[in-house]
Amino acid sequence: MKKIFFLASCLAVQLTAFSQNNDPVIMTIGGEPVLRSEFEYSYNKNNTEGVIDKKTVEEYVDLFINYKLKVAAALGEKMDTMTSYKKEYVGYRDQQVRPTLINEADVEAEARKIYNDTKNRVGPDGLITPAHILLRLPQQAGNDEQIRVKNRADSIYNAIMAGGDFAQFASKYSQDPGSNKNGGNIGQISRGQTLKEFEDVAFSLRDGQVSKPFLSPAGYHIVKMLGHAPMPSYDSLRADIHRFIDARGIRESIINGKLEQMVKATGLPQEQIMNQRADSLANLDSDMKYLFKEYHDGLLLYEISNREVWEKASKDEAGLQAYFKKNKKKYVWETPRFKGIAYHTRNIDDVIAVQKVLKGKPFNQWAEVLRSTFNADSVLRIRVEKGIFKMGDNPLVDKDVFGVDAKTKPVKDYPYDATYGDVLKAPKEMDDVRAQVVADYQEALEQGWVAVLRERIPVKVEWDVLATVNKH
Repeated sequence: MKKIFFLASCLAVQLTAFSQNNDPVIMTIGGEPVLRSEFEYSYNKNNTEGVIDKKTVEEYVDLFINYKLKVAAALGEKMDTMTSYKKEYVGYRDQQVRPTLINEADVEAEARKIYNDTKNRVGPDGLITPAHILLRLPQQAGNDEQIRVKNRADSIYNAIMAGGDFAQFASKYSQDPGSNKNGGNIGQISRGQTLKEFEDVAFSLRDGQVSKPFLSPAGYHIVKMLGHAPMPSYDSLRADIHRFIDARGIRESIINGKLEQMVKATGLPQEQIMNQRADSLANLDSDMKYLFKEYHDGLLLYEISNREVWEKASKDEAGLQAYFKKNKKKYVWETPRFKGIAYHTRNIDDVIAVQKVLKGKPFNQWAEVLRSTFNADSVLRIRVEKGIFKMGDNPLVDKDVFGVDAKTKPVKDYPYDATYGDVLKAPKEMDDVRAQVVADYQEALEQGWVAVLRERIPVKVEWDVLATVNKH
């Protein structure tokens, strides 16, 4: 027994050594080792043939380190313990895990069940293909209306019996828009798919036979039997049933059923079963393992980046203003811009009224001033396009402000056109280039944040291992 234990221990050591040699540590970040396989997975996934800005392995190292530093910062803040984070991560992970709970045999069993259920519903009468002529009769119709429609149905029936073409009569007289264009053909049906009054007559007909007019809740019908057929074999319908399963999301129902069976069989909660399944998949498939890690780390990256950069930049008005003031010279336009409005009025007096009401008001208040003054009730007195326009953005601005021979399109019911605002050679205030300032401020915040992380968290790269990365 001791010998067996000793041999097993030696084998375990050898396997561990082999694993370490086969997948060595490529870098250590904050004391946590990163294996070469993880770096390779990330590098190759982000540098496929379709990527425009492909990186060399050496160029990708810094990007990967920055990514890992941010994730380490998020873990340090215990963001992975948040309920919202856990729920979102499990949701993404389980999208990969759930399909592996079933196999093609499970899907095939469901397909056969669908076929057998359908076959039982069709029953011994099989399938029929009827055509009909429908003359609609409202259920609340008076006696005169009932007689009129009944007489019309009898007239059509008699004409068909005298040799008239059923399909032509259906196209001309049937009030069923779903079938009259097809000569009255409603397609193949089984019992239980339409009105009982219709079925009782249709299933009693022989091929080619035409029924006398009869009444259903929809009106008067004349039915011609085009043909009978037995339920097709499973093999002939198998491909269609499988397509039906995929199109209707029935695989998810099969998975749910399989999970219920596993819960009953093991006595374990569903969450634990899914966790065990995910661990098993990760152990068997390195790509799956790193895909799970990508979900895990990517969600953490989003949470902490939103807090440290994106949300911070969008809400830090004082910081944005200070950044703009410090870097104002970098925000220039190649050509002048028109900061104002192009507007159209119903009445000529409102052309001047618009300009009077806006005079002296801050640009960011113009929209509300115009709305409350001119468009507060159901009758809109003016139509307005507000913004910072360059040449070519708006024909009216091009014509009135930039002096371009532009063709303007009349606005219906608003015959009077005008513009109001100022021509700027360069941005005067931060709002003139807000989107660009926010983007630049975010980049500055991120650079500063990464610099702090690099100072705080130690990073060691094994350059000799990096040289062995498999690029494919």
